[in-house]
Amino acid sequence: MMAMIPISFMFIIISVIVLFVLNLNNMIDAKKFVQDTEPYLRFLMEDDYEFLLRVRYGDDIDVNKLFSKRVQTAIISVGVLFLAFLSSLSFLNGLIIIIISFGLFKLPYINLKRYYQANLYQINLMLPYYLKSLEILVQHYTVPVALARSIDTAPDIFKSGLRKLVERVNQGDSSVDPYMEFAKEYPVRDSMRMMRLLYRLGLGSQENKQEQLMMFSRTVSQLQNKAREQKYKDRLEKMEKKTMLMLCCTGGGIIFLLLLSMTQMMGL
Repeated sequence: MMAMIPISFMFIIISVIVLFVLNLNNMIDAKKFVQDTEPYLRFLMEDDYEFLLRVRYGDDIDVNKLFSKRVQTAIISVGVLFLAFLSSLSFLNGLIIIIISFGLFKLPYINLKRYYQANLYQINLMLPYYLKSLEILVQHYTVPVALARSIDTAPDIFKSGLRKLVERVNQGDSSVDPYMEFAKEYPVRDSMRMMRLLYRLGLGSQENKQEQLMMFSRTVSQLQNKAREQKYKDRLEKMEKKTMLMLCCTGGGIIFLLLLSMTQMMGL
């Protein structure tokens, strides 16, 4: 039985047991090794990783802890694969180890990206209704104050971007950049145009504020109408798909029964 087990596999099992025992007896500290290695791998953290985490899990998420887990997974995979290929190490096998480990490192980020892409549709529908509530606040406050006051009642997915926007404006950034950064984080229909309008509304004097506010209000209303039309269209498409599925199932059942009846008649 022992002879049937590959030597390389036996070596992996023995190595894992030895490492586990050494770590258990504090002779080596795997956690400390990962913590010491992580700063050198910080350049691998994606620019939008923190944003995607906050979209997925909320503002209370520990970004550093989750990134450390990714680093730990990559390091462990390198060690395990290195032991697996130890008896036949080559440039090709080394390349395979690197590719697989990097793929495991990237997998959580890819899943976050997919989640965000899947939720862009919902963001597209929520944005007009958020802007409508913001429009009411802008009638009574300046744009930066209205943005700050809107955070608590805004959809959770917008809160992180709004906080960054308000923080940059409060720090004295009077350019359009903070507004454009928000629009880039939520690249849905008309987000760029709406943030430009909001920026201009914040720059406008008190005399023409009412005119700009009316323009902003009309644009928000148009977006709301589009969102309603999209919801209605999606509902119709969903009903049509269900109707087609029902018809196909009914037609398929009838055809099956007819074929069954014909087969029984021919058998008789």
